[in-house]
Amino acid sequence: MAKAAPAEQMKLLDLQALDAKLKALAKRRRILENDPRITDLQEALAVANGELGTAKLAVHDAEAELRRAETDVEQVAGRIERDEARLNSGTGLSKDLMALQSDIASLNRRRSDLEDVELEILERLDGLRAKQAAQQQIVDDIQGSFSGIRAELDAAIAEVAGEEEGVRAERNAFAAGVDAGALDVYEKTLARRGVGAARLFHGKSEGSGMTLSPGDLAEVRAAAEDDIVFCPDSGCILVRSPEWN
Repeated sequence: MAKAAPAEQMKLLDLQALDAKLKALAKRRRILENDPRITDLQEALAVANGELGTAKLAVHDAEAELRRAETDVEQVAGRIERDEARLNSGTGLSKDLMALQSDIASLNRRRSDLEDVELEILERLDGLRAKQAAQQQIVDDIQGSFSGIRAELDAAIAEVAGEEEGVRAERNAFAAGVDAGALDVYEKTLARRGVGAARLFHGKSEGSGMTLSPGDLAEVRAAAEDDIVFCPDSGCILVRSPEWN
């Protein structure tokens, strides 16, 4: 059976208190790192960015369509300009000039139709650009919320990390003054059980919260003061305070 002076065993309670604080800080840090608001905003941002991409593509396609329509109008206008120049020159046979007039009238109707198409595309493009702008605002708002919460969480995590560093330094300094044998048993128990040591007070284990059975109490009473005894329920070291029995 492992042994350590009662005073050294009592030190394990202070060590456990520091380890409990480190455990609580680690839990707090995990909660901050896994804040559901971040996940929700990341998912919302992914959806919003997807919709923004669709809106941008629609604007891009409409702009390409508008350029084609403008080219068509320019080509027809160019033909009209050339035909009108020929007509105004008065050269050529009468029937040719009449045919030219007919072509110009047809081209003007064609240009009018193309300009109507161009106008329809422009109106549609205005709506698509407005939709893109609105969707961009949604993305910006979500990104702003995300950045604000991320900054808040990062600051809180940094604060917890600072506390952890301080407690860990205190813990290491304190552990250096604990009996090596007792510390070794404590560290192994802590790693295996999650709790290294707890007080036995008036027959109750503060490690498990349970009152020891008469048989278990009899075994503790039979153990020497420097014997390291363990909680039958939690498996942690039971440190016998002066009021333990």
